[in-house]
Amino acid sequence: MIIYNLFPRLAGPMDQWSDHIGRAADLGFTWIYVNPIQQTGASGSLYAIADYFAVNPAFLDGAGSVPPDEQVRAMTARAHNAGLKIMTDLVINHCAVDAALTREHPEWFKREPDGKIANASCEHNGERVVWQDLAQFDHEHTRDREGLYRYCVRVVEHLLALGFDGFRCDAAYQVPHALWHRLIHEVKARGQHTVFIAETLGCTADQTKETARAGFDAVFNSSKWWNFHDWWLIEQYNLIREAAPSIGFPESHDTPRLAAELNGNLAGLKQRYLFAALFSSGVMMPMGYEFGFRKSLHVVSTTPADWETTDIALAPFIQQVNVLKKCFPVFREESPLSILPCQNPHVLLLWKASAKHRGEALLILNKDPWNQQEFYADNLRNFIQSGKPLEDVSPEFQLEFIPQPFHYVLRPGQGIVLVTQRE
Repeated sequence: MIIYNLFPRLAGPMDQWSDHIGRAADLGFTWIYVNPIQQTGASGSLYAIADYFAVNPAFLDGAGSVPPDEQVRAMTARAHNAGLKIMTDLVINHCAVDAALTREHPEWFKREPDGKIANASCEHNGERVVWQDLAQFDHEHTRDREGLYRYCVRVVEHLLALGFDGFRCDAAYQVPHALWHRLIHEVKARGQHTVFIAETLGCTADQTKETARAGFDAVFNSSKWWNFHDWWLIEQYNLIREAAPSIGFPESHDTPRLAAELNGNLAGLKQRYLFAALFSSGVMMPMGYEFGFRKSLHVVSTTPADWETTDIALAPFIQQVNVLKKCFPVFREESPLSILPCQNPHVLLLWKASAKHRGEALLILNKDPWNQQEFYADNLRNFIQSGKPLEDVSPEFQLEFIPQPFHYVLRPGQGIVLVTQRE
């Protein structure tokens, strides 16, 4: 999956999304991911859902002549007509603390020792983070487990009826494995090709692997935070890759904008998208990355007025990377991979080999987005199993001939992508 995150608070009403959908299609994305568009509670957070069956007025046509559900169906139809599938969040770990559900079904929620409904929380850097605007569902110990489960199924059925093709399952690791297994298999048993992706950021690799085994089609990986040196990402990848494919991203709606972190360094933006796209089977990019936006996306306060004007135009590069991902199966699966020895510690030499096809690939990546770095190898053929020639399919600065020995001065952040086929 090559996913474009259309952030609704930045995009505004759905009748104004056509340009964003068209741009995602032109860039070569295959999916659009939309954050929750349901009615929120008083906090206004997209993830504090007060009514799962009502649409947030912020995303509706102000004229009000078309019913809300029909406006959603028209939006998903536009995505389908552009050749894209579309997913949204499935938020069943919690709801808004002021949702009517907390009064209608108080038995569905976790309780504090004093009897109050518990707020949703997580562990971050060893500390407990509590969201005061969220009420935590109690899927494990509620006395009406079946009632709560059937409600979750109704939510899924409603969103599918609106035209969504899949779900990013928010805080998936906090929902019982057995519930996910039952829900995913029940939906898929109906013959629907519905995709379920687990949001597992902040989990250990073992927690992610266990969550993935509930039947998820994919999980998100942590390649965004890799420093290109340490081994933890490769270990995580190898531990999880047989449980489910993974999706990388250079930034998300939960992270600072990379352009702000890099102070607008174009080479660094290219480097991180290229790596995220080629490292694992899927990739996701939030809207605005293609323009080098610097304002972080915020689930409460972002508005269309936060759309930025920049002099960064990453679209041609992103388009070429997405074409590359589509053309070579080795970049669309969780392939065996290895970091190979390199004479320059500032250069990453990564080998991938398809387990399903005959493709092999080498990525020669300048880890340094600020400075040139030299790369030298006596014979690049020593790093691959195939006896066939290597072909340069890099999104930029392709080499027509690969000399032996190979000596190249990499531009800041530049990646050379070489592919071949095993005989």
